[in-house]
Amino acid sequence: LSQRLASLAATAREETWQSRQQLQAQRQEMARLQEELSRARQDGERWASALQRAQREALEREATRGAEQARQQELIRDMKERLLELLREKDALWQKTEGIDTPVPSPVPRDPGLCARCHKDFRLLSRRYNCRLCQGKVCHTCSVDMGKHRRCCLICYQQRHPQAT
Repeated sequence: LSQRLASLAATAREETWQSRQQLQAQRQEMARLQEELSRARQDGERWASALQRAQREALEREATRGAEQARQQELIRDMKERLLELLREKDALWQKTEGIDTPVPSPVPRDPGLCARCHKDFRLLSRRYNCRLCQGKVCHTCSVDMGKHRRCCLICYQQRHPQAT
């Protein structure tokens, strides 16, 4: 009987030792799993924080984009209004100038001995005058007295005084 009891005690010790070994292995596995769980939680918190930050930045960008779009639409509206104003001004100026025929001054002849308008020779009886506006040389017939010894050619005079035609 004592041999059987010794065998049972040895078996019980062996089973106890194995149970302790299994318990130790399970504790180590549990510690490893808890450490992984802790790291996973930290990673989850970091990812959640990064996600919140990205969402906040996306909302800020969207708000900025909306404000910029509103500013651009306002700028476009202002530019259209200005364009309409300029078109109205152009039309008003065009109507004012409608019918005004602006004669182009004839070029000054290469020969200083000829009138710029009628190309008549300057001689003793046909005096030469300098136009005070275009500096062309014109005869008495092709010039207008503007007072105080000032004369100008007919074209410059008509451009300055369109109602005189």
